Amino acid sequence: MLAKRIIPCLDIKNGRTVKGVNFENLADAGDPVYLAEKYYNEGADELVLLDISATLEGRETFIEVVRNVAKAIAIPFTVGGGISSVDQAERLIKAGADKISINTAAIQKPELIGKMAYAFGRQCVVVAIDTMLTDKGWEVVSHAGTKRTGIKALEWAKTCEILGAGEILLTSHTSDGTREGFAVDITRKISQSISIPVIASGGAGLPEHFAEVLTTGMADAALAAGVFHYGVLSIPQVKKYLQSRNIEVRY
Repeated sequence: MLAKRIIPCLDIKNGRTVKGVNFENLADAGDPVYLAEKYYNEGADELVLLDISATLEGRETFIEVVRNVAKAIAIPFTVGGGISSVDQAERLIKAGADKISINTAAIQKPELIGKMAYAFGRQCVVVAIDTMLTDKGWEVVSHAGTKRTGIKALEWAKTCEILGAGEILLTSHTSDGTREGFAVDITRKISQSISIPVIASGGAGLPEHFAEVLTTGMADAALAAGVFHYGVLSIPQVKKYLQSRNIEVRY
């Protein structure tokens, strides 16, 4: 069995790391390059950087952040946020990103998944799925969680694998920022139904939450943001707890 990965996530807006609850009420959480280096030194297995700035200035600022993060760390990192073309992805990979994450663009243009897999290899293509528990079950939401799509998260994950995704980043909008635990049920269903890795995201608050989603939820990796940014938990603390539960992690 492969070691489970612990992945901090940095949401970047205008060159700064921010964090909110249910994708709203964003607060400053620090300099992204400083945080990236800090997490690297603490034993993070990978990082995810998400650009949530929609302006052209935000995009250019973000590329500079990617360049600086690439210089500061020696672990893989995924970059996403507003990427809608192979050309945009190529610029970010040239800036130092190891993987590219697409979300809303994949829903709008599913063929983009295959184009990116062809251009960079499927191991570089992460499809981010934001899901919300609605009256229809676990439904995919887009545009930072503001639009319901009517697509079932499980079926979309299966489709993404067929189209060429190398990994799924599954975020529960319902749990995001609550620190009440990951959405274990939908994580498990998707993990059981596809053969590519699943990263669970949204709701981490305790070391036990990581253990639950990595075992019962069958996730390959667990991602968190606020609990790391604000010192509620540390990566060594989480890994030590997982090891005490006989869950294999890298040190």
